[in-house]
Formats: sequence, C-alpha cells, structure tokens
Amino acid sequence: MLKLRLQEIIFEAETPAGKAFDVILIFLIIASVFAVMMDSIESINIRFGNYLYIIEWSFTIIFTFEYILRIVTTGKPFKYIISFFGIVDLLSVIPTYLSLILPGSQFLIVIRALRLLRVFRVLKLAKYLYQADTLMTALRASRPKVIVFLSAVLMVVIIVGSLMYVIEGNESGYTSIPVSIYWAIVTLTTVGYGDISPATPLGQFLASVIMIMGYSIIAVPTGIVTMELSAASAQKIYTTEACPECSREGHDSDALYCKYCGSKL
Repeated sequence: MLKLRLQEIIFEAETPAGKAFDVILIFLIIASVFAVMMDSIESINIRFGNYLYIIEWSFTIIFTFEYILRIVTTGKPFKYIISFFGIVDLLSVIPTYLSLILPGSQFLIVIRALRLLRVFRVLKLAKYLYQADTLMTALRASRPKVIVFLSAVLMVVIIVGSLMYVIEGNESGYTSIPVSIYWAIVTLTTVGYGDISPATPLGQFLASVIMIMGYSIIAVPTGIVTMELSAASAQKIYTTEACPECSREGHDSDALYCKYCGSKL
C-alpha cells in the first residue's frame, strides 16, 4: 500500500500530492543548476566556493534518494532505468560523484536542466505530450529517407573534396583530401568559415556549384520530415497518467491498459 502511494506521488501529476512533489522537484532542479552556474564564475567561486560545494552535494544526495525511490516504487525498475527520464535522472547525479575522481566534471551537472521537462506534467500540458509523440513518430518514419539523403550528401562531399584537392593543391591550403572534404562540408552546409578558399578559376567555379547545391541541404530533409508530420498528425487526447508498472506516460484519455507494457492503468 505504501509503495503504491509513493508511486502515485512520485510519478503522477494528477493528484495534489503528486503535483506538489513535482513543483518542489522543479524548484530544486532550478536552484541546483543555478548554483553550478554561479560556481563557474571565478569571483563568486573564490568567495563562496565552499558554500556552493556543500549546497551541490546536498542537492545531489536529495536527487540520488529520489532516483532510488523511483526505482523502488515502479513495477518494472529496468524499464524506468533505460527510459529517457530514467537516464536523465541518473546522469543528473553522476557528475558530482565523478568530480571526486575527475575535478571539474561537476559542471556537467547542468544536464540536470533536462529534468525541467517534467514541467509539462506539473502544468498538465498534455497536448504537448501528444505533440512530442507526433514529432517522434514523424522522425522515426522519415529516418530511412534522411539516411539515404545524407549518404548521397556524403558521397558528394567526398567527390568534390577530392576534385578540389586535385585542382587547388597545397598552394591554396588544400593540403590533403580530408582537409578538402572538410572544406566541401563547410561550403555545402553554407557555414562558410573562410579559412580555406579556392584561388583558381576552375576551383571557384566548382565552389559556386557547391554553394548553390547547399540550399537543398536544408530543403530536402525539412520536406521529408514535414511530410511525415502531416501523416502523423491524427488528433488524440493524452493524459499525464503514469503506468504503475513501467511508469511511462502519454496514454490516450480512454485507455484502460498501458500501450507500452500492457499493464492495467
């Protein structure tokens, strides 16, 4: 009975106790990230470094205890551990312990800011859960097409880079084929650092062709994902109810069973 009650408080945002727990958790996350940011400022670190050190370890102990509670109270601990939030929760406490071995790694704690995604649950912004699910569906569906497109881009930059190496050579800064491929990638993606540039008319012509082709780099994958988003945009209503077994959310409002593990809600 106690385990079920704790599970409702920790994983649910529908009950007053669950919402209060998440609000306090979000406040602690913000305070912890702020403390790490302040600790990175040299003048503040010199004056208040010891206090910030104590504060950070206090936050880490609290989040470690919370992480253990999540594992203990969920019906399927391994499912939670390998879930997105499970991994983020673990990564949010590891840097502090790691700093005992590798000084300076505690600043990686800023990854703890990812835990603020829980604000969607606290504010009951269930529609955003649906939008996130739709986006992930579209990205998964468009993955094969995007991979084919990126493979074609990779072949183009290898061929163009090799040609530029032959055309320009060491005199223009194209000292090797990998360096020339780097230039092709920078040019094709329209980044244009300008650290290497062609000097011969033929090289400049080839560079112009690559610059024009660069516009399709953004247009093609954007079109692919947009098409898949349209296909995945069937409207559904999701709730923030968490499965008592796998602790995952985003179920249909009329769902009786978890769509991830099949357990009864």
